[in-house]
Amino acid sequence: MPKLTAPPPMAPRQAGVLLHLTSLPNEEGQLGCLNHQAWRFLAWMEQAGLQLWQTLPLNHTHADLSPYSALSAFALNPAFLPKDWQQELQFAGYASDFEVFCQQEAAWLDDYALFIVLRDLQQNRSWLDWPTPLKLRDPSALAEIATQHHARIEHLKQQQFVLNRLWQRLKQDAHQRGITLFGDMPIFVALDSADVWAHSEQFLLDEQRQPIWVAGVPPDYFSETGQRWGNPHYDWARMAQEDFAWWQQRIAKALQQFDLLRIDHFRGLQACWQIAASEPTAVNGHWQEVPGAALLQTLSERFTPLPLVAEDLGLITPEVIALKEQFALPGMAVLQFGFNGLPDNPHALASITENSVIYTGTHDNDTTLGWFEQLDAAEQSAVQQTLAAYWQQNPVAGALCQSVPCTIPWSLIVAAFSSPAQRVLIPMQDFLGLDGAHRMNVPGVAQGNWRWQMNWDTLPASLAPQIAQLVEGSRRQPKPIPHGGSR
Repeated sequence: MPKLTAPPPMAPRQAGVLLHLTSLPNEEGQLGCLNHQAWRFLAWMEQAGLQLWQTLPLNHTHADLSPYSALSAFALNPAFLPKDWQQELQFAGYASDFEVFCQQEAAWLDDYALFIVLRDLQQNRSWLDWPTPLKLRDPSALAEIATQHHARIEHLKQQQFVLNRLWQRLKQDAHQRGITLFGDMPIFVALDSADVWAHSEQFLLDEQRQPIWVAGVPPDYFSETGQRWGNPHYDWARMAQEDFAWWQQRIAKALQQFDLLRIDHFRGLQACWQIAASEPTAVNGHWQEVPGAALLQTLSERFTPLPLVAEDLGLITPEVIALKEQFALPGMAVLQFGFNGLPDNPHALASITENSVIYTGTHDNDTTLGWFEQLDAAEQSAVQQTLAAYWQQNPVAGALCQSVPCTIPWSLIVAAFSSPAQRVLIPMQDFLGLDGAHRMNVPGVAQGNWRWQMNWDTLPASLAPQIAQLVEGSRRQPKPIPHGGSR
């Protein structure tokens, strides 16, 4: 049995914001990217006293823009490149730095660049529909394409090189402002991805590379038929034999980019919902145990301390809780789920623990105002009564509620800030008091998601000082930090 991991020393209480990079403003009419707006947002966070910036996954997405179904588990999204990105290739020493980058990242970069070229040549069809020599990675066929399209492959690698430089610069400037970057990693990878094409042996596929089983979750709060994600399942037995080398590489890459990392669908490291690939929905499936403890043990021996947060939402069993606690990983609490009145509700204010990350809502929830407006009158009254009782029981929360307009969503924001949770993350839409029209994602709905963007004109001048007052009043005050950081 893997040894128990001692809990790391608790960091100071922190507060932060959940905002994906695409949600930044962009005066060029595109989704947000790594231009000056990202640095402007860091400056605003510093004014507000916020120390955590959580984004969604940053990987190269499919046409649906979902960060949780990417063309590569390693490559950053080229859509994050600013319009003038090629100016980054003019600096002195570019050629030698680029060569080093290509060598260091060759394990994924070569396959990714070739995959994107092939996908373009195949009119963006899934690699499962490519001609057999390309689908099955015939060496001579791949070598011929690589030679014919060398310039395009180099261009794709240059994009990744510049994205890496820009992100590392942003990370450095965030640190100068006392801000930690908090990333998000989907537990599964997309079937139509460079990862599955290049490493098909790591997945449960048949001889034609078709998935035998696909991933998802059974019926739950979000969907009566569950969610059939369609991701292939890992060949965990093979991965364990190889000391989880692919996972080690993936985590190492993510921790180059982020200081803290959320593992989405953490319960899938204890058991996965397996759905026969022929099933149209997620209703008919079964739980299959996986060697998550062995994986986390391997990772904790390489990355010390292991800076992971467990996304432990949904159907969580005692076995999942035991796995999380064995490695002392913080879990999540979502206040929108905390008002059903059940005594064992882990999201209720009375149930929040110190080693956790608390949210008003996540990217999969409605905005808090939108959520509240969808409740009936009795449910709204129950929420308000629960909060009123909390103010009476928690003097800090009661005092903070006097300093802000304690209406929805601010009453939930105050409750989150004053909770015992070590970290509090508030979606930017909730800081802005926006309704459900500004929701980021509706699970199970394929169209219209991932497109919300903030607008600086909607940020009142009083917002940053108001948040800073909450930070100080809830003892989440940041340490003194040097000013500066520039692009």
